Amino acid sequence: MHKTPSNEDLRVFTVVVRKSSFADAATELGTSPAYVSKRIRLLEEDLAVKLLHRTTRRVAVTEEGERVFHWAQRILDDVDQLLQEVAVTRREPRGLLRVSSSFGFGRRVVAPALSRLVERHPGLQVRLEVFDRLVDVAGEGFDLDVRVGDEIAPHLIARRLADNHRVLCAAPAYLARHGTPRALAELSSHDCLVIKERDHPIGVWRLRAGAVEEMVKVRGPLSANNGEMVVQWAVDGRGIALRSLWDVQPHLLAGQLVQVLPEWRQDANVWAVYPTRLHLSAKVRVCVEFLQDHFQKEWSGIG
Repeated sequence: MHKTPSNEDLRVFTVVVRKSSFADAATELGTSPAYVSKRIRLLEEDLAVKLLHRTTRRVAVTEEGERVFHWAQRILDDVDQLLQEVAVTRREPRGLLRVSSSFGFGRRVVAPALSRLVERHPGLQVRLEVFDRLVDVAGEGFDLDVRVGDEIAPHLIARRLADNHRVLCAAPAYLARHGTPRALAELSSHDCLVIKERDHPIGVWRLRAGAVEEMVKVRGPLSANNGEMVVQWAVDGRGIALRSLWDVQPHLLAGQLVQVLPEWRQDANVWAVYPTRLHLSAKVRVCVEFLQDHFQKEWSGIG
């Protein structure tokens, strides 16, 4: 006779499927592999089906397991939605909120903001993870991605948190040695600090001056996948960088960097991006509204 599975067992199972590993699932859940194995065994006994094939290297989902995985996601989403709807009436969000962002922006901007968020809402537990790539928010189990850049997939919901744009800049010492470019086409003959960060195309800069948009291919002796290193290289006089205003404004104000071709810019607003099924979640709503208010106050003087 089939028994009704527990929500905890279903939740453990969905994490195992996403991670394809008992050990990795245990790490994410903050428990032991033995506990994970026990919950999966109990779930298989309750449903009277084999859900997973276990090998020495990985875990594979059976055909029945695939079916249970899809139902488990729906059930858990509905339960979470119920809890969040109740939380809305309490106006106090609770539970784990998984947030992703990029390396530099996550460390310097998002992390301090989330610290203030949990101070204000002690019922929230926030887990922030940073990446050098674009995150599949729903597929990787995140509630929210805080990203810089305006290209957002249509199946996601997004709210603009702050206005931002990228500017061209270089150190005075570099410009003294190599001259200051007077037209966009001249960038191709300069040392440009190329970055591959998340969804940015490497070596291709799309810039706008009013209603005019141009694309220029750039290159240089230094490239990286991290914006903080590129900014430091620019300050060191190694070339011209295209970086967000939030990132370089302190260096511009200090005179360590100066804008190049200031009429040209690249829109790169800050967005909160989240899956459709979570758009009514109290914890996501509270976090997004907090970040929007936080950025408006912190960045009121930028630009």
